[in-house]
Amino acid sequence: MHLLLGGLGVAASIHDPHRPGATVRSGSGTTTDVTRILSLSTMWAQQERFAKDMGRFVEIARSAGYDAIEVSHATPEEPFASLVDTPGVRLSSIHAPAPLVIDGNGRRNSSLNLASLDEEERGLAIAHAKRSIDLAAEVGARYVVVHLGSVGGEMFEEERRLRRLYDSGVREGEEVAALRQRCVERRAMMTPAYLEQARRTLETLVTYASARGIVIGLENRLHYHEIPQVEEVASLLAPYPLDAAGYWHDVGHAEVQSRLGLVDSRAWLRQHRTRTIGAHLHDVDGLADHRAPGRGTVDWRYIAEWLPGDALRVFEIDQRQPDESLAAAIRYLRERGVL
Repeated sequence: MHLLLGGLGVAASIHDPHRPGATVRSGSGTTTDVTRILSLSTMWAQQERFAKDMGRFVEIARSAGYDAIEVSHATPEEPFASLVDTPGVRLSSIHAPAPLVIDGNGRRNSSLNLASLDEEERGLAIAHAKRSIDLAAEVGARYVVVHLGSVGGEMFEEERRLRRLYDSGVREGEEVAALRQRCVERRAMMTPAYLEQARRTLETLVTYASARGIVIGLENRLHYHEIPQVEEVASLLAPYPLDAAGYWHDVGHAEVQSRLGLVDSRAWLRQHRTRTIGAHLHDVDGLADHRAPGRGTVDWRYIAEWLPGDALRVFEIDQRQPDESLAAAIRYLRERGVL
């Protein structure tokens, strides 16, 4: 970390890029197979009490039953550095573009579009993703999770209206059906140029990551205009072996799109389970995701049936969930066969 985060000493990682269950090195020098651990995202650590002492976050995570940590793209540099400096910490993965950087105009690096038609923006987004890859290699994480951009820069107005209708209790009817259809038509019309940019970006990132022993996880997204949609995953990943890039299933994102009637939540794993290398596990209450499993209404049966046993399980729970929900979430998913 000397060049990347201001002089933190971290043991070098040991990677075998040809073995899917590669190891994660801890600060104590021991290793563990990432396919046999439970990881907690630092999304939950977005609390004032952890701002300067991520060691306390790690202690709570360990006591709740988690073996490793994923670094969220919402984690700024100082907490990132504090986390890496925690004795014995194990990092399973980094969610690009971590650490969080905010420019002089207040724009977050996570808002940069990796599929942008503006080459300057796309290049900057790639640079931040590469930094996450470099950091993953330094701290011994195996995976970097990537949001591959979007078709256009903002959520479609049709989806905004669908969300407002859903929240008001209107889930079906002529207006809802028309909005869904317009979402599909609008995306289909706009997609080709952005999808080609996303394909170019993914090639760049996979090439860069593979040279450093890092696997790219291509995550499904929360909004319909974002990349990939379910039918795009296979072609995006087709050029790459599983130990270079795979599909990363976000349970909450899939559930929200399904509740809006845009994409069946089960379609993602049904079609791509053989390419699935990891998952973000969180529950959904209405359209609000990142709830601790058990504090929402997701039907976890398809996850238990179709999520591969060797896919990394990362609990992506937000900072508003209470401390006791961390251990309860593990128990809840064990009872349902997800773990």
